Amino acid sequence: MDLTQLLYAPIRVAAAALRRREVSAAELTEAALARIAERNPLINAYITVTAEAARAAARRTDEELRAGIDRGPLHGIPLGVKDLFDVAGVPTTAGSPLFQGRVPREDATVVARLRAAGAVFTGKHNTHELAYGTTTINPHTGAARNPRDPARITGGSSGGSAAAVADGMCFGALGTDSGGSIRGPAALCGVVGLKPTYGRVPLTGVVALTWSVDHAGPLARTVEDVALLLTAIAGFDPRDPTSADVPTPDYCADLERGVQGLRLGLLRAPQSEQAEPAVRAAVEGAARRLADAGAEVVEVQAPLLAEADAVSFTIMGAEAAAYHLERVRAHPERFGADVFERLATGATLPAVDYIQAQRARALLTAQVNAWFTQVDAVLLPAAARTAPEVGPDAARQMRAYPSPRRPFNLTGHPAVSVPCGIDALGLPIGLQIVGRYWDETTVLRVAAAWERLAVEAPTPPHARHR
Repeated sequence: MDLTQLLYAPIRVAAAALRRREVSAAELTEAALARIAERNPLINAYITVTAEAARAAARRTDEELRAGIDRGPLHGIPLGVKDLFDVAGVPTTAGSPLFQGRVPREDATVVARLRAAGAVFTGKHNTHELAYGTTTINPHTGAARNPRDPARITGGSSGGSAAAVADGMCFGALGTDSGGSIRGPAALCGVVGLKPTYGRVPLTGVVALTWSVDHAGPLARTVEDVALLLTAIAGFDPRDPTSADVPTPDYCADLERGVQGLRLGLLRAPQSEQAEPAVRAAVEGAARRLADAGAEVVEVQAPLLAEADAVSFTIMGAEAAAYHLERVRAHPERFGADVFERLATGATLPAVDYIQAQRARALLTAQVNAWFTQVDAVLLPAAARTAPEVGPDAARQMRAYPSPRRPFNLTGHPAVSVPCGIDALGLPIGLQIVGRYWDETTVLRVAAAWERLAVEAPTPPHARHR
């Protein structure tokens, strides 16, 4: 069996190969580690590789499978996690020297759930410093680079996770999303990334950025892979005050149902209308294809979306500054310039600005909720542009467009980015699909339908850029 090709296979294909004894978990893990050793010096997706722990976990998987112990489709599958998630015995640095030496004694809740499902952890992924940025250009750990073109950014802050998945270093990853930090890198790197409903996935053992908008979720190369990961990590955690005690369905159950009978909204707002022409054309083309496949597509609007960036910057700025206040006071020299500026600005925000932003957030949430009295899901870009080049101007280039992702961190609705073609330079474009609260099943159903309709089959990035 060609292990290089298997590294790009869907999780179920790799899982079936393990169970047919065509490959062992030890061999699959060695292939992933070899891929990391080959590509990570260029892509810089991993900042910590836990090779020996991965090998030991893979050996246990092989022993368990031989003994008839099968933990499900993730058993023996190599995964990685953004370096905000605690993994017992492994440093959690959040991409910052302020956290160097922080070695947790126990796993984050979601890491423990994946471990119980038999996943093999290969290491920790690069992140924008403290998860507070859109580029994953980190002055302490270096820039994560886009496998489609290593001269370009991955997006942030889960950029290392998206790059690792896109480049075949792991089958899936855990990321965090406070202002679009799963969906943005997924869009720019050409993978699938899901921000679940706020409270769906617990945050115990995850370094915070902003309490009221932080989400954790999966990245992978296919919609079904994301659904498998979500099924493993979702569910109530009494240790997390943001965690919701709501039922968790099988997120794979409706992936084959298609869009017949669904009513989809196509967003008309600055987040769509001001995107790059190639991005707008790709999203509108996807809407037409979904309509041809049986969905009814109608236009939707929400006037307060125009204020979403300003509202998000105020809330995130104030909450992040509160979380890191003592660190900023004690060690200002240990922050990168961009993150320090954001934190310092956040610390000066008047309370009245924060309260007004929360009021605007409530009004925006009501407008978005109103969509779902008329439609089952809403379509818009996942990123307003494709990946700019790595450099000091990358963040400004990203900020030049209204963010299509931030509104749904504010409102807490589930949203996924799924590949939606490429631009003239061969850079990935992402389609974002947003759904009603707790309805990730429909969001993933639409994403899977689009995935089947997509004209361009996924191409391993190393086949284009060696």
